Amino acid sequence: MNKPLPLTVITEHNDFYIIEKPAGLNFHSEEGPGFVVLAEQQLGEKLFAVHRLDKVTSGLIILARSSQAAAQFTRLFTAHEVDKFYLALSDVKPKKKQGWIKGDMAKSRRSSFKLLKTHTNPAITRFYSFSVAANLRGYILKPYSGKTHQLRVALKSIAAPILGDALYGGTECQRTYLHAYALCFTWQNERFKFICEPNSDALYGQLIKHDNFHTWQQPWNLDW
Repeated sequence: MNKPLPLTVITEHNDFYIIEKPAGLNFHSEEGPGFVVLAEQQLGEKLFAVHRLDKVTSGLIILARSSQAAAQFTRLFTAHEVDKFYLALSDVKPKKKQGWIKGDMAKSRRSSFKLLKTHTNPAITRFYSFSVAANLRGYILKPYSGKTHQLRVALKSIAAPILGDALYGGTECQRTYLHAYALCFTWQNERFKFICEPNSDALYGQLIKHDNFHTWQQPWNLDW
């Protein structure tokens, strides 16, 4: 059995780590050690999950280094005081190119979810996009809620499922093109901003090298 590659530590702080999760790695241990366990093994200490990413999603994760720090991060997430920004690719023309996607979410077939027209406890997402190449569109998304599969359902709802996201009707590809790109939050009166560009395979590389991408390099400055 191949030994897993070392995880990339973006930042080490006294209270937390920011670590890049690879696509295709379970967050929690299932058939083998998950992201959190691998991080603990690599760093040699007990770590505390305060949010998560789907198996198919890559990008930035906060792991707290104490139960006290974990409790404080939980309060920040509950109060929507951690800004998260994601990058996605789709090869289908969307119903709209930017704006809000709002609606309640309900379970659908095969462990998937669907977006409803009701707004009792809605999933809320805002996004911008631009054409990267023929049949390839890049998206930057900011979720204002933390629902399971929220961004995957959001893009499916505008007829532009994420490339590689077979569960939601995306075109088959080597990976699901959803990446947790940036985090922004205040910790002990200090403002932290983190960015992690996706691994530049041919498709993500086209997005990152596109002239329009410079407006997304500081995503917290966009008009959200």
